[in-house]
Amino acid sequence: MAALIMAYKRQRPKPGLIHHSDRGVQYASKEYQSLLNKYSMIGSMSRKGNCYDNACIESFHGILKRELVYQTKYRTRKEAKKSLFEYIEFFYNSKRIHSTIDYHTPNEFEKIFSQQVG
Repeated sequence: MAALIMAYKRQRPKPGLIHHSDRGVQYASKEYQSLLNKYSMIGSMSRKGNCYDNACIESFHGILKRELVYQTKYRTRKEAKKSLFEYIEFFYNSKRIHSTIDYHTPNEFEKIFSQQVG
């Protein structure tokens, strides 16, 4: 819930955003669903036993592990959290290009998409 609150405050999405997750109990909980409703988000969950529904996030986790986690020895949980945050915010989203989004960074692609939807 803390991550959803942080993401909502940062992005301020328009009503109707589709929030996709797996079938974890945290996402199905009354509290989480109430928060989605408060933010006018539409909940979407993977189909039971269908690994392809979460292919995008599984791909991201693979990249994150190969490019950062397996290359780094963390001494503390705090150090790991800081490293992961910096990788995602300062490299993955703003500098690392992705072939699936026409060789843009995620930040560039989001900006282009927002301008087109306008």
